[in-house]
Amino acid sequence: MKDPEQQQEAATVEQTLARLEQRLARVEVMLGLAEAPARQAVPRSGAVPNVGELEVAVGQNLFANIGIGVLAIGCALVLSLPWPALPRFLPSLIGWLLAGGLFLLAHCLQQSLPQIGKQCRGIAMALLFYATLRLCYFGAPALLDPASATAAACLALAVAINLAIGWWRRSVFLTSLAMVTGYAAALAAGSPFFVFGMITALSLVAGLALRHRNWPWLVVFATPCAWLTYLLWALGDPLVGNRLEVVGGPFAGVCLLLAWMAIHAVAMTSRAQHTTEGPVAQAGSVLNCGGYFLFLLHTMIAYRDAFFVSHVAASLVLLGIAVLFWVRERSRFATFVYAMTGYAALNMALIKATEVPDLFAWLSAQSLLVMTTAIWFRSRFIIVANFLIYLAVVVCYMVLVRQEHGLSLVLGVVALTSARILKWQKDRLELKTELMRNAYLTSAFIVLPYAFYHIVPLAWVALSWVGIALFYYVMNLLTGARKYRWMGHNTLLLTVAYIFIMSIGKQEGTQRIISFLVLGTVLLVVSLLFTLIRARQHRSAPHGEAPSHGQAPDPPDPPDPPDPPDPPGQG
Repeated sequence: MKDPEQQQEAATVEQTLARLEQRLARVEVMLGLAEAPARQAVPRSGAVPNVGELEVAVGQNLFANIGIGVLAIGCALVLSLPWPALPRFLPSLIGWLLAGGLFLLAHCLQQSLPQIGKQCRGIAMALLFYATLRLCYFGAPALLDPASATAAACLALAVAINLAIGWWRRSVFLTSLAMVTGYAAALAAGSPFFVFGMITALSLVAGLALRHRNWPWLVVFATPCAWLTYLLWALGDPLVGNRLEVVGGPFAGVCLLLAWMAIHAVAMTSRAQHTTEGPVAQAGSVLNCGGYFLFLLHTMIAYRDAFFVSHVAASLVLLGIAVLFWVRERSRFATFVYAMTGYAALNMALIKATEVPDLFAWLSAQSLLVMTTAIWFRSRFIIVANFLIYLAVVVCYMVLVRQEHGLSLVLGVVALTSARILKWQKDRLELKTELMRNAYLTSAFIVLPYAFYHIVPLAWVALSWVGIALFYYVMNLLTGARKYRWMGHNTLLLTVAYIFIMSIGKQEGTQRIISFLVLGTVLLVVSLLFTLIRARQHRSAPHGEAPSHGQAPDPPDPPDPPDPPDPPGQG
């Protein structure tokens, strides 16, 4: 080991060599033979702390957005004050200047802080509209009458500027905000034709935006906004201080509801991926059909004289939209929604034009019309919905109609016809089961005996039911469908139950005898026929093969015993 003196001498030598190396390095730098070494940062006591992404999002973006919004609300509250000592145009002018300053700030921030710049631009658009609205409201008194043409022109100009900014910036958010200001302008003015014109213009803007910018969600957004604006106007425009009441207005307004539905539907078929029916198209279809219920309520309350004509027109428009979606997109969902809404409109027209019980005959005839369109649209959903409507018609008929006029026979015939159509077009409708056909046949099995029970005299009810059973057997012979044969069997059993349980104490002697004789004869004849058919099937079937119609084969006859052998010695 080295002693302490030797260690001290070695450390001194190392320090001397290090200083010599530093001096040589400085000389080389001065002579240009080497680059200066990078200086290391010296930590200070006041160093900047490490900031995470969450803190940046909260401290930089969220606080900035909230701050801009709070300042805008504060400016709007200032503009809402009456300021009677100031000229009436001055608050609006100040608001316009503030909006211009925010537009300039947004332009300056669009490169460094684009999100904050976008928020500034949106607040500026809202402030621009609010400053224009200040011309009509909040003053003491206001500068312009809200119902005047000048006020409508100023509000429309502010909305047009906002729409131009949103379109130019290619922003769905800014365009949606501009459309909101348009709907607000319509309610602020309150004039019927300004409301109708503004909603029409904004619906067209949404359609053009979908076609040229591929913004389908803008149409989905515009649809409920249009219905809400019309609803508030129809309720008397209570947002501007009017009394809440249903107003009529010109009949053209309620007709424009159908026009707006057509505009939204045509626009939705113009989307880029119109062959794919996604959530956008489905949401648009449901919301657009919601306009019909607004149409229904307003015509029911304020336009009763034109109710029938208006709902026939609504049915034609909605069915036309269903055809449009089917032709252009082969749409399943939209076609179903628009078609069923159109038939609902036709139901409303029939309810208005006809009285009970004739109404049920028209509704049952409409069921066949719905069936034909379901076949064209290849829609199983329409088939199911149509059956539910038919079932509701049958139940309502049995509950509401006290005196039978033979219309229940029409309901039974409709059920049998519908079942036959479903059998005929089974492949086109892609029906994988017999559920819907069985449902219609079951309805006919119930409705036809019900009809004859109320139509024919009580003494002949059993005989009429026997006639129904014979009709089912004839249908079985004509079509070969086993379901009709079983319906005939069940009808005969129902007749037996009726005779033994209900009619024994109500019929006279002769009628009772005739019923028993006829029913017994028919039962025996049917039994004999099936016995003959079974025997014929057994004789015609190959040995060991089951007879047709799914029946189990008769047990085969035992084989003949073999002949005994000849005794020996004979030949």
